[in-house]
Amino acid sequence: MRSSKVTHAIGMFALSLLLLVFLSPFLITILNTFKSTQEFVENPFSLPTQFNFDNYFKAIDEMSFATGFVNSLIITLVGVVIVVIFSAMTAYLFARFTWKINKVLFFVMTASMAIPFQVVMIPLVTIYGTVGFIDSRESLLFMYFGFGCSLAVFTFHGFIKGIPFALEEAASIDGSGRVRTFFQIILPLLKPVVSTITVLDVLWMWNDYLLPSLILQSPELRTLPLSTYNFFSSYSVDFTPLMAGLILTMLPVLVLYLFLQKYIIKGLAAGAVK
Repeated sequence: MRSSKVTHAIGMFALSLLLLVFLSPFLITILNTFKSTQEFVENPFSLPTQFNFDNYFKAIDEMSFATGFVNSLIITLVGVVIVVIFSAMTAYLFARFTWKINKVLFFVMTASMAIPFQVVMIPLVTIYGTVGFIDSRESLLFMYFGFGCSLAVFTFHGFIKGIPFALEEAASIDGSGRVRTFFQIILPLLKPVVSTITVLDVLWMWNDYLLPSLILQSPELRTLPLSTYNFFSSYSVDFTPLMAGLILTMLPVLVLYLFLQKYIIKGLAAGAVK
């Protein structure tokens, strides 16, 4: 009994140290937001001489925070809704209809998850830039749907296969059509997976920098991650307001993740088991 308690204490101590290691960059960044740029350059690991919020006010002004926030919010909300709804419908089609073409398409979508975005980004931007399909929210949303649907379909597919087909047969006997059955019976049962996909895609789309930087060129369309580039000049970087801007950018999704983190593991585990 005593040895098990000692082992448990050692394990908790090791996990606490590991947690501190993972959180240290985030904590250091927060501390540096209360410093001046000169203090940061002199010693980025020291405590600030005084805690003031000037860098946060400067970041809000320099980033055009309200415009960037609205752009990020629109793109994230619309993108997540599109991915969730259409991916769930596609997964339902793959799970309930055993056509040969469905097996081929499902395999292709699953295999596409192994292709890094960096491999296709230059040809993608070149092709769509040639036809003028660039510098708009619609273009970015279209690409988010293309890159996000594979994982969502794969996750939904595993869960839908575990839903008893008798529920759909009963609904059919009662006169429900295929579309009504999906939206009123199947989709409500997918809440754990919907929560998981929603949280993962919100974190992805809100924090994404690379794809929006390639697609959105107009300043009025910039998302919050793109707005942080305003702190970079030709010869210098305003570090401490930049860090304050990064904290402000990540704060909304951090709060969302803290409230919904239990659904991520729950939904993924449910989709994998079923």
